[in-house]
Amino acid sequence: MFARMWAYIKALFLTTAENAMDPKIEIEAAINTAKKQDQDLRNQAAKVVAHRTQLESQLERAADEAGESREMAKQALLKAEEAKAAGDTAGEVKWVQAAQSIAMKMQAAENNLSSLTEQYAVAQTQADQAKVAVQQNSMKLQELSAKRMELLGQLEQAKMQEAVNDAVQTMSSSVSDPGPSLDQVQNKIERRKAEAMAKAELHEATPEGAEAELRSAINVAQADAKLEELKAELGIETAAPAPAPEAIPEAEGEATGQGPSA
Repeated sequence: MFARMWAYIKALFLTTAENAMDPKIEIEAAINTAKKQDQDLRNQAAKVVAHRTQLESQLERAADEAGESREMAKQALLKAEEAKAAGDTAGEVKWVQAAQSIAMKMQAAENNLSSLTEQYAVAQTQADQAKVAVQQNSMKLQELSAKRMELLGQLEQAKMQEAVNDAVQTMSSSVSDPGPSLDQVQNKIERRKAEAMAKAELHEATPEGAEAELRSAINVAQADAKLEELKAELGIETAAPAPAPEAIPEAEGEATGQGPSA
């Protein structure tokens, strides 16, 4: 159970860390790693090539030493032959021993030369391989650099698209703001209008409403009479006089259900 929990926590941490990483930083980190690997490879290749160059110098010295020993051994043998011909036994022994000593050095030099030749052949192959590896890795690094430019361009495009998406989302949120809509306002106005009209209708159905309506009619009639009076003073042709407002008792009688006396 503990192992499962630990694996879950580890996976959760890695997922969270992965999501929190900036792609641009990840790209730069990958390029820096590739550059470091390329530099390390170049350093190793330089050591391989340097080893081959060093073997070249040793090979030249060993060849010179072997050639010189061979010539000296020949000279010692000639001296030994000359001493032998002159009957100089001691001289002959001396030069023969010298020739033997030089021959031993010559053999060692030739053995060293043979060993160095084999080492040089291996070093030459390794140097060639190192050069090829450096060239191939350099090409990979160039490809990574080109890929870096491409990815950075795609990243900028993604950021621009995200910014546009955020702007569109913001505009959508502004339009769909939870404030009152026009339809809600219209319904509210219509409801208030209907309530006002209902109150007016109910008021007219009451005695107070009827009285107010009657008073309004009387006021209109009186205003019309005043206008006719002013027209007469001005000499303007007037219409027939409006009925007198003394009809109030009759209206009240009709309202109580009593008709006029015969």
